[in-house]
Amino acid sequence: MCKTFLWPIFHYLALPDDLDKQSELRSWNAYYETNLVYAKKVAETYRPGDLIWIHDYHLLLVPKMLRELLPEASPYISLFLHCPFPSSEYFRNLPRREAILDGMLGCNLVCFQTHSYARHFLSSCVRVMGYEAGSGGVDAKGSITRIAHCPIGIDVENVELDRASPGVQPKIEALRRLYDGRKIIVGRDKLDPTKGVLPKLRAFERFLHDYPEWAQKVVLIQVTSPSPGDSPALATKVSELVDQINGSYGSLEFQPVHHYHQTIERDEYFALLSVADLALITSIRDGMNTTSMEYILCQAENKGPLIVSEFTGVSSQLNKAVKVNPWDLGGVARAIDQCLNMGNSEKLLRHARLHEVVTGQTAGVWAHTNILKLLESLQGEQASQNTPPLEEEELITRYKSAGKRLLLFDYDGTLTPIVKDPSAAVPSENLLKALPILAADPKNVVYIISGRDGAFLEEHLGHIENLGMSAEHGCFLRAPGAKQWISLTDDLDMDWKRDVLQIFRYYEARTQGSFVEKKLSSVTFHYRNADPVFGLFQAKECQAMLESMQESLPIDVLVGKKNVEVRPAHTNKGEIVQRLLYQYNDTEFCMCAGDDKTDEDMFHSMARIFSTATPGVAPTIAPPASLALFPSLANATDMPEPGRATAVESKLDPGSMYMIAIEAREVSSLEEGARRS
Repeated sequence: MCKTFLWPIFHYLALPDDLDKQSELRSWNAYYETNLVYAKKVAETYRPGDLIWIHDYHLLLVPKMLRELLPEASPYISLFLHCPFPSSEYFRNLPRREAILDGMLGCNLVCFQTHSYARHFLSSCVRVMGYEAGSGGVDAKGSITRIAHCPIGIDVENVELDRASPGVQPKIEALRRLYDGRKIIVGRDKLDPTKGVLPKLRAFERFLHDYPEWAQKVVLIQVTSPSPGDSPALATKVSELVDQINGSYGSLEFQPVHHYHQTIERDEYFALLSVADLALITSIRDGMNTTSMEYILCQAENKGPLIVSEFTGVSSQLNKAVKVNPWDLGGVARAIDQCLNMGNSEKLLRHARLHEVVTGQTAGVWAHTNILKLLESLQGEQASQNTPPLEEEELITRYKSAGKRLLLFDYDGTLTPIVKDPSAAVPSENLLKALPILAADPKNVVYIISGRDGAFLEEHLGHIENLGMSAEHGCFLRAPGAKQWISLTDDLDMDWKRDVLQIFRYYEARTQGSFVEKKLSSVTFHYRNADPVFGLFQAKECQAMLESMQESLPIDVLVGKKNVEVRPAHTNKGEIVQRLLYQYNDTEFCMCAGDDKTDEDMFHSMARIFSTATPGVAPTIAPPASLALFPSLANATDMPEPGRATAVESKLDPGSMYMIAIEAREVSSLEEGARRS
């Protein structure tokens, strides 16, 4: 799986043409089992408070596996990917793309070599998985994974010791005698398609053709280190190209390319980097490339310039290196000529800056920074209000012991799954069995509080006796046992809809896949079927325009899941909950369930009861402001008239209030809870 699928995709290489389902399945099973072995071993040795740091693409499933193996421990997990991460358009070619992303998102922190790799990962999570991108991370099923980048460095002290070892200087002197009077260009790469050895040789051939004045004066020493995954076809192409260049531009006494397909000793390696006049790195895709950093340290005396491919991760760090596109042979040839003709003052300036970067961003600094970023992400999580798991047994006990209960449910994403076509979100058979049981209990007051219009709720749930319903975020209300809906829009100026609809139509025409939904009291711009990144961009622009109009129009702008909704001011789910808590102040048990940002208003209204209460004293609930704004409420319900409304005592205590955040796909938990109660 690693070398056949992940390595090629992560480096923008095509998958083999001869792959079949069976070989892909075997590779995946082996990869999965290997990750599971690692995860089990880590879980065995894990102790509370440990930090788990996972490295590279070989173990991308381990984070999620650890979450499953240690469900109560909530381990702190970080992943560092040493290789590139491709754009979402290329990553989506991976057969097991969803499993790979979900595995990585089991981390608290995913860290990359460069900002662009982190951006590509974020885009893949949005485009491939449909997850939402927040500030600094990805919201995957209610769990936030932070995303960061931190380029790796080298162990500067060890490199300095190695290049100062006694065996290096004699080899430097031998190389200088061997190539006396000639400029030395050095290249050292694995024989791998991503390392760009063939483009390098072609660019050097172009250099000799375009700049004949360098004939017999420059030599390219190219070392290609063997690796287990060597391609015989690539090795043959390299050898043939070397022979072609030497045949065209060499002689009996001189060969411009010296190619060594072998592993050289460290003394030879550091001698080669020290004696070179120029290093040429033309990787077509590389996570970082540490050879370039070692070359800079070895050039402390010679101050030779560095040419580096713009497709290496290190190119964003080494700003004073000469950057090239390895596919632009003419451009690489010009860069070689520029570096060989570079004056001493420019060499000194460039090398000083490069040396400063390499000695500042060492391997030790990189490791400490990664741990610090993980701790910072954990600090951010602890500072936020995390939703604890629901204690089901305790909830059931309190439910059964209460004399009066108020049960409040959102609809979309809570009682039914989120779907791309809103009309397809019909109640399931189990839900249609559970709701009548809850509503028939005389101790219960059950309300569906939804952004849906009244017609939809009436069609699918209107037949259930004693079920209260609130439509369009509170603009329409049908009390339990009532047959008629109360319209709060009768008390409002709704002329704003014309202006808002015009704005939404403007963005609908310019956002393919979006659509506008008109309700009696609100207008919604949906972009769930649009490109997720462009749809979000358009929605934010639309939101900003609408918010600038709030001073002149009586509207609230609400951002939901893949939508922007505009509704009358002072109508939201929080206001409904406040009215119901006031109306049913004898409630001893209150449960409110939702999944969306719009449902947070409900949770805030419930929590507000105890925010100003004195411990040991029954909390009081002030008359809702909406009573004065909407006279029709008092006329059509048993609520007091605005002038006569006074604060009431509530029988609720904090332990009997449940604010339940539902992950949108886990719908059955509510239905199961209703059956168990």
